[in-house]
Formats: sequence, C-alpha cells, structure tokens
Amino acid sequence: MNALSPVAAITVRTADLAAETERLDAFVAEHPDGTLFHRPQWSRVAERGCGARAHYLVAERAGSLIGCLPLSEIRSPLFGNALVSAGFGTGGGILGEGGAALASAAWRLAERLGCASAELRGGPVPQGWAESSGIYSRFDRPLPQSEDELLLSIPRRQRAEVRRALASSLETSAGSDRRHRDAHFQVYGESVRNLGTPVFPRALFEAALDAFGREADVVTVWRDGRPLACLLTFYHKGVCQPYWGGGTREARAWHANDLIYYETMRRAIGRGCVHADFGRSKVGTGPWSRKRIWHFQETPLVHAVRTADGSTPRAVNPLDPKYRLKVAAWQRMPLWLANRIGPVIARGLG
Repeated sequence: MNALSPVAAITVRTADLAAETERLDAFVAEHPDGTLFHRPQWSRVAERGCGARAHYLVAERAGSLIGCLPLSEIRSPLFGNALVSAGFGTGGGILGEGGAALASAAWRLAERLGCASAELRGGPVPQGWAESSGIYSRFDRPLPQSEDELLLSIPRRQRAEVRRALASSLETSAGSDRRHRDAHFQVYGESVRNLGTPVFPRALFEAALDAFGREADVVTVWRDGRPLACLLTFYHKGVCQPYWGGGTREARAWHANDLIYYETMRRAIGRGCVHADFGRSKVGTGPWSRKRIWHFQETPLVHAVRTADGSTPRAVNPLDPKYRLKVAAWQRMPLWLANRIGPVIARGLG
C-alpha cells in the first residue's frame, strides 16, 4: 500500500499590491463570498484617500492562493490605533481557507505595529476573538427586471413620494466627472454635518472613483442646477452598492431622498444588476430608520474584535453617550468649518 501523501502546509504572507492586484482581484471575483471590500483596489483606495497603510495578507498552499485578509492600518490620536478589515468599508474579514493562520498573522501584525485592537467586519469570527453585534445592520433587496416592476415593488408610501418627485421639476444624472464629484462632496458634507459626524476626506471619494472606473459613479438629483441628493455607488458582481451619500435640508421638501434610492436602483437595473446592497447603518440612527421604512431586508451584523491585554475596543460609535455633546456641537458648526476640520478627524475612524 502506498503511503498517504503529506498535505502541504499553509503559508501566510503580505501581498505586493502593486504586482499582484490582478491575481487577487480574480480570486475575490471567483469566490462566492468575495465582496467589494476584499478587492485589492479597496485597500489602495483607503491608503491613497486617508493614509491608511494597506497590509493585504494572503494564505497559500503549495503556491496556490486559497485565502486572503485585507487590512488597513488606522492611526488616530483621538480613537487609537487599529488594524481593520476592511478600512473605511462595511465588510471584509477572512475570505477563503486558512482562516486560523490568517487571524494569527493579523494579530501578530497588529502587535508589531503597536495597534491595540484589530477588527474584522465580515467573515467568520476566529477562535480567541470577541464577537461584536447589535451595533450595525445591513440592508439589501433583490432587483426586478424592469423599471415598472421596480416602482410597484416599493412600499406604497415611498412609491407615492417617488411619483411626486418624478412629476416635479427635478432632474437626475449619473457620472464620475468633476461636476458630479463636486456635487457629491457638497451634499455628503452637509448631510453628515447635520447628523453630527465628521466628513471623510474628499481624497477618499476621488480615489474610489478613480480606482473603480466604470464600476463606480455618483447618482445625483438636481433642482435648478443645484444638487439635492447624491449617492456614490459601486457595481460589483451584479450588485449595486450605494455607499456614501445623503441629502441637503432642501431635499426633503422635494422628495429627493426617496427619488435618489429609486433612481439608483433604476439605473442599476439598466446595468444588468440583480441585487442592491444598501450597506450598513448604525441601529437607531436616521439612515437605519429610513432603510427600514423602505422595507429593505435587514440583517444584524456580527464583527470580530481582538484587543491587547488591558486595552478596550475602540469607541467610534457616535451614539455612545460620551459623544452626545460633541455630536450636538458638530451639528451647529458652520458647514465650511466642518468640511475643513472633519477630514482630519474622520481619517482616523476607518
């Protein structure tokens, strides 16, 4: 009887994103659980847009790629240092095989870099890591095959709002040119200021639109040439992902916040998308309530967190009681000042 051949050991290393993007992107595309945030382009977007150094771990067996774990090094004097998968994303975590080896390598890397915590925003919870839940929910829905079916699939109240908007003088468009980029930062900056949170750097949005090309755009609702609502949207594996967006104070009066959801899905159907992923929202916030009103499918999210002995996990949730006064003060800040200070703070949130 022939002896059984030994199983090749799993090795973990840090990938060279400049040289291996095509190979890594193909692995993510082929894996059924591969997401936008596992793509190497996303790691480079976080690095270029917010200075979050990318550490993309890969697991291999006999030279074959079997798993990956994208990590961003987030450093902040206010919120502490952490390795996050994926930085500035709402997903990530371990993808594929070699999970235990990848998790161990990630924690060793965190210790070497002086990061007191590591966060995995998707995938399995590795042994020895704490499970965090109840903070975020994810919202999504399938897309019908036609615009008519889409309108009929919207809850009655929101359908009425969309029809009012369609009958008004509002215009819609989508693109990644300078006009749409400027409109997005203007609207998004005002929207998050009104929520009491700092805006991300404009460079992050620029980097995302540059990196993903035709797989990303800004859907915009206009009135008399002024943007009322915007959604920076990604298109990945038949899924549209409206990600960074919001509306101005004027948007509510013109039903633009409802129209932007409809318009984004309508255009996605034209692109051949079959599903819409509206990302995560913090439980109890305005965006969370709006997505529930639209009857999107809600899934509570589970994250994995590991912290150094004697340390506590990062506190970056604006609903934390200790931030209540800061949020209220931020909401009263002049928009020009919020947009100048906000990016300095927000790049440390990750």
